[in-house]
Amino acid sequence: MTEFIDVDVRPILRAGGEPFSIIMATLQRLAPGQGLRLYAPFKPVPLFDVMAGKGFGHEETELGGGEWEVRFSPVGQAVPANEPPANAASADDWPAATVQLDVRELDPPEPMVRILAAIEQLVPGQTLSARLGREPVFLFRELTKRGHQWRGGFAADGSTYELTIRTGAS
Repeated sequence: MTEFIDVDVRPILRAGGEPFSIIMATLQRLAPGQGLRLYAPFKPVPLFDVMAGKGFGHEETELGGGEWEVRFSPVGQAVPANEPPANAASADDWPAATVQLDVRELDPPEPMVRILAAIEQLVPGQTLSARLGREPVFLFRELTKRGHQWRGGFAADGSTYELTIRTGAS
């Protein structure tokens, strides 16, 4: 039976905050076999893909009044939260970045728009590196859907997300 660590993001969201970094920090602290139980004022559908990429399945329960409890449990061989996603090949196999973008100062969705536009100019197998002000959770689904591989993580400063994308055979 999975032991869950609780994260209640309802107060954070009500105060206008962004809870994603708190969720990811909690995920990094999980011991093997532990899961995360999330309480949210809405069904956090975009988070399902992010967590699946990190090796977690989910079960959700509506609590009433639009609030949800979502239990994320490790599935099979879970990927540690600070490791590259399952769709990323070894970085040693990737060429140096053809394009480098710094989109840290842009407001969403502009970083995603610029990264996707730049990728369209590359040939399959080329790479793009980008520096962002947050983890681009909505971009990951688009990259996967378009057949691209990606890897990323926060830099040592904790405020810059470094992302590398290798284009696929679109």
